[in-house]
Amino acid sequence: MFRHFILLLASVLSQIHLMAQPPADFSAAYARKREKQAWKTDVPAILAQINVPGFANRKHTISDFGARPGEDARAAIRQAVEACHRNGGGRVVVPAGTYPVNGPIHLLSHVNLHLERGAVLKFSVNPADYLPVVKVRWEGTVCYNYSPLIYAYQAENVAITGEGLIDGQTELFWHEWKKLQEPDKKILRQMGNDTIPEKDRVFGEGHRLRPDGIQFYECKNILFEDFSIKSSPFWTIHPVFCENVTARRLNIQRGTTNDDGFDPESCKNVLIENCRFDTNDDCIAVKAGRDQDAWKRPGTENIVVRNCTFRTEVGSGFCIGSEMSGGVKNVFVENCTIESQNHALNFKCNRDRGGFMERIFVRNVRVSSCKYGLTFTTDYHSWRGNHFPTRYNDFYLSNISLNEATEACLKVTGLPEKPITRLWFDKIVCLKTPKPADVKHTEQVLFHAVKINGAALEMDVVGK
Repeated sequence: MFRHFILLLASVLSQIHLMAQPPADFSAAYARKREKQAWKTDVPAILAQINVPGFANRKHTISDFGARPGEDARAAIRQAVEACHRNGGGRVVVPAGTYPVNGPIHLLSHVNLHLERGAVLKFSVNPADYLPVVKVRWEGTVCYNYSPLIYAYQAENVAITGEGLIDGQTELFWHEWKKLQEPDKKILRQMGNDTIPEKDRVFGEGHRLRPDGIQFYECKNILFEDFSIKSSPFWTIHPVFCENVTARRLNIQRGTTNDDGFDPESCKNVLIENCRFDTNDDCIAVKAGRDQDAWKRPGTENIVVRNCTFRTEVGSGFCIGSEMSGGVKNVFVENCTIESQNHALNFKCNRDRGGFMERIFVRNVRVSSCKYGLTFTTDYHSWRGNHFPTRYNDFYLSNISLNEATEACLKVTGLPEKPITRLWFDKIVCLKTPKPADVKHTEQVLFHAVKINGAALEMDVVGK
């Protein structure tokens, strides 16, 4: 039976590969067929590879290791995690109550950190608590830095679940480092540009690169379920070089700045569903590393996002980039709502990046408000003067409604030497916007049933 399933899956994946090769004549008939096949066949094939990890029916409650509400619980949590891992895995349970945590929690294989309803973990804001440094990816470049608040390295079958709250308290301190990080950021980016050995990229004490809220690095079989998290010092949930990730029913709340909600980076087989985002920066940003540091590392593939609610102040509801140099492919987004003070859907890079974005499918999205509706940009900020244009191809966007885009509904900006190719826009409606469409340096762009400000968008809007 298992052998039959494997053969069937191999056949499906083979058909996906064949169908992924576009014809020279990118026609409406082809686009409809490819889009239908992707949602009907490709998505189930991806989901078949994503399995929620299981855990032993064994419980280690942190109060049994000395944790008490109102007192630093870090040592008790560490002991419970280590005992759980040593005994073959299970749940590390945090009962109801507010627990200060003066330093990071490092999870191990086969451990599910379970926050019961009413449990609150309040992480300290003293940088020294997050030393020694650990291996991370910081804005797309690998280095050694302050530990994320919750961290796992090369673990398998690891989870954070339950209806409790994780509070990074960034407003008490970490936000100040945003004003001070520029020198370190420039040094790190140059190290990545010059492919300096990872062991020599050591930050931490004396530096000002803020830690992530949660970063799992080179892990497999991950579950994030039901919990709330707020006030992350930097990106909130950030799996890096991970495989088989499920995130569901999360409540991700804002911090102060650069608080991206969920950033799968150089990951494979990821499902994000039924989550609520209320962030200052991007709600979901699919990433794959920055510039030269990412070109020989794995990219990102097979991402499914569905039934999520996005609200953001300065970022995007959903985006790919701008760190995407390892390449991003096979991304599916459906049945989501967006309320944004900036971008709704944004695909972004610049001439430093290289890499590619391809086979991106978005359908059934409602946007209540935004400045920019659908944006494809190749001149995102922080360009460092290199010339490695990114390849964009095969985007299928359907059944997207926008109430109002106060700046522009549709903006596609390719490069003369690297046009954006094969875009399919079907049933896109924007009720009100001052700039319907600005499309430059593209090839094979098709519009069907696209209506902006009550008027149909004509084919001759497309520029070369």
